[in-house]
Amino acid sequence: MGRADFLLAACVTLTCEIEGITQAGIAGLIPLTPTLDAEFITNSKVFSLDEIAETPSGVPTPAIITRAVHNLTPFSSIEILDLGLTKLPQNSTYHTFGIAPSDSIATGANIDAKTIFEKGMRAGRSYELKGSYLILAESTPSGTTTAAATALALGYDCKDDFSSSFLHVPKNIKQETIKSALSLINDDMTNFEKLSYVSDNMLLFCAGFLLEASRRFHVVLAGGTQMASVLLIADKLREDVLMRIKSDNVTLATTSWIANDKNSDIAHILSLLSYKPHALYTTFSFKETSIPLLKKYDDGEAKEGVGAGAALGYAHANGIENEKLLREIESILYNS
Repeated sequence: MGRADFLLAACVTLTCEIEGITQAGIAGLIPLTPTLDAEFITNSKVFSLDEIAETPSGVPTPAIITRAVHNLTPFSSIEILDLGLTKLPQNSTYHTFGIAPSDSIATGANIDAKTIFEKGMRAGRSYELKGSYLILAESTPSGTTTAAATALALGYDCKDDFSSSFLHVPKNIKQETIKSALSLINDDMTNFEKLSYVSDNMLLFCAGFLLEASRRFHVVLAGGTQMASVLLIADKLREDVLMRIKSDNVTLATTSWIANDKNSDIAHILSLLSYKPHALYTTFSFKETSIPLLKKYDDGEAKEGVGAGAALGYAHANGIENEKLLREIESILYNS
């Protein structure tokens, strides 16, 4: 398929500050995670902190995978969509849209879902493709919680289908947060009104972006259950905006860690769409790594994010063998 543009949709939902709900970043600094991820995939190092984002047990951000792929077979461009960051990434090409971080969905996200969705549509109409196709990725800590609340608010039956960066998922915290969010909405509300309480900026913007961009070129949605929720939103809102996704121009690409996750079911989420989507996952693993912390990915920690699954697919499509990629990831870790 040739070279791809890489777009990272980065945002903060203050849901991530609920104690114990996510481990996608350094404790106390989780809102910085998307900024650090943006800096790292662009520069192979971070500037807004002394170290890359990692889980409390030391598992490094999936950004290391995406950056390693770029080192070996470069994307035609790497650009950041600021969809509500607490700090803009340094030394990165980013686009801002006047979108602030969203509040915790436990008390109401406090966003204008229709406006953010429409901003995504405008961006999808105007985006100038540099390569052959686009990889659209995300970095949104606690985003699987907001993705689940979003899908449930729109009436989809997928309560236990969403993944987590944890090996042992903190289900009580996530379920209580989702329950609190859903208590804020009612059946008299429009879809956009519901989403203004329970969703996040990344989900809404990307759903709008995808509707328009898929009419012009192929888009690979890079991610797991969060990106599956983006597809659910776009599908549900087709009557609201009198447009449906050009599904033959969209592929969802994720990791084997998501596809084989016993605590989630991305296949079931995708089965709820009104069409049969293109979806794939890669078979890359850290079985042969010399760095024990990386083996935790194979155990079920971290799993996906920052476009890792699509980046792995991109590497494979461009002839990069898994062993070579593994050595590059290890080299990045040793030098970071």
